[in-house]
Amino acid sequence: MLLDFHTRALEWTGGVVGRIPHNRLDAPTPCADWTVADLLQHVVAGNLWTAELAAGKTIDEVGDRLDGDVLREDITRAYARSADLADAAFRAPGALDAPCAVSYGPVPGSVYCGHRLIDVLVHGWDLAVSTGRPSLLPADTVEACFEVLEPQLAALQASGAFGTPVRDLPATAARQEQLLAALGRDPNWVPTYPRL
Repeated sequence: MLLDFHTRALEWTGGVVGRIPHNRLDAPTPCADWTVADLLQHVVAGNLWTAELAAGKTIDEVGDRLDGDVLREDITRAYARSADLADAAFRAPGALDAPCAVSYGPVPGSVYCGHRLIDVLVHGWDLAVSTGRPSLLPADTVEACFEVLEPQLAALQASGAFGTPVRDLPATAARQEQLLAALGRDPNWVPTYPRL
């Protein structure tokens, strides 16, 4: 069920966030020009936006309330709170059927939930590889991402929300590698640091 996979993605990424050392917040990530701290801001803000939009608010109604620092120096607590709010918003009665006024919408809540599942899980991988955490994604959640992604892959890739797809994967590439490559990530990416 889509809701359960969204919850599982939130939990998996939360496990990564809870183990990020503060001395790695400036580390590079697979998201060009974003450090770990930047990516954390994006993920937490995304969850907070989800809580608002899945509850029926419009972008104009939210306004600039979620601009700026959403971490407040405690990344684990900020992430956990945002994940709880996002999860609860999609689990509210009727939320998956109600229209969500997202920037590319409105779309049904179920469509938005699918997009958030992909975003949360893949950014969890980004954070994991950026900080030396285990980065093996749950296989069933990867498959749930494919179920969302495959019918709309061309549109999502054309949206600019992801990097250029990696095309030179071996035929034997694992499903996780295929998912990451489809979303513009080198499955073998490792952080590089400038020489001092």
